[in-house]
Amino acid sequence: MLVCIFTGFTSGLPLYILISLLPAWLRSNQLDLKAIGLFALIQLPYTWKFLWAPFFDRFTWVMGRRRGWLLFFQALLLISIPLLGFYNPQTDLKMIIVIATVIAFLSASQDVVIDAYRRELLLDEELGLGNAIHVNAYKIASLIPGSLSLILADHFDWQTVFIVTSLFMLPGLVLTFVIKEPKVPPMKKRDLASSLMLPFQEFIHRHGLKSALTILLFIFFYKLGDSMATALATPFYLDLGFSKTEIGLIAKNAGLWPSVIGGLLGGIWMIKLGINRALWIFGFLQMISILGFAWLAHIGYSPEWLAAVVGFEAFGVGLGTTAFVAFIAKTTHPLYTATQFALFTSLAAVPRTLVNASTGYLQDLFGWEHFFILCFVLAIPGMALLYKIAPIKN
Repeated sequence: MLVCIFTGFTSGLPLYILISLLPAWLRSNQLDLKAIGLFALIQLPYTWKFLWAPFFDRFTWVMGRRRGWLLFFQALLLISIPLLGFYNPQTDLKMIIVIATVIAFLSASQDVVIDAYRRELLLDEELGLGNAIHVNAYKIASLIPGSLSLILADHFDWQTVFIVTSLFMLPGLVLTFVIKEPKVPPMKKRDLASSLMLPFQEFIHRHGLKSALTILLFIFFYKLGDSMATALATPFYLDLGFSKTEIGLIAKNAGLWPSVIGGLLGGIWMIKLGINRALWIFGFLQMISILGFAWLAHIGYSPEWLAAVVGFEAFGVGLGTTAFVAFIAKTTHPLYTATQFALFTSLAAVPRTLVNASTGYLQDLFGWEHFFILCFVLAIPGMALLYKIAPIKN
């Protein structure tokens, strides 16, 4: 469980740099919301990572199949993140896009290995609590680029901010040297083409084609509304009149303890509820929490309501994400954890990349309040698919 804390934090940090710190930096340099929304496309590696995930199942480095790849990607992330601060969004936007895309690729690849390692580390009965801890640590990582870094940006130049932020990759790097390789059944020697196809064939064979496609559709839709609602969260707070320091102290920290409590309670409650019931109950709270942003957009600047809305959203999403990740982990096969986990989480990341790229245009069309109501409506299909995926009677 301690390993899950460190790997969760290390996994979340680069992503939150891209979805929290990068938009704030661009907005501070007067880039419009449409351009910032399109920056979601740099996260495409998160949706395509299943294509190269089989290589992490097949090939082994000096430190082992999981630790070797982890060390490789963590070291490159530590080097590449500070590079952003050396460029100006007004004059070097193309270079910033290139660096951000590289960070997204390295981060997505690191996630593949971390997810596979965690699935191989945890017993089936430990999945609920273990993934709850992972999700909490993942969300706690958002406090660095989403809180500390924003506060620092009010007092230091952005180059210093990105350097300090990147140093939080070091605990994960140290952990990689300490942990041991998990024990898994040896894979049969096959040619590369067969190795690439087997994880997908096994998943379809185990569930049947129709059921497998339904599962993939559910994974796509379950987090769609929440993902869209938070895609422009930082620019939204700025547009309401909150300073970067207020966002760092109120908006981000108000979500910390509700998120931690929601995630831990989710893991504990799942022991009694089971994953199916948890997906229903937690998913409903996750969906309802989106309406809090619509209310905040309606009333305008209010530090008290900002804290309340963010806290409730963090609690609901903490619950929903815990059940969702546990469902994904349970659906994977032990021999193909990296590839299948990558496939499922890639689908879950599609809304955050392709769909979220349209959020700037949708906000411009509907305005903040109606934009968040739209996000709430788009969360309904994922809940409806639970009738097929996770019937409560089971």
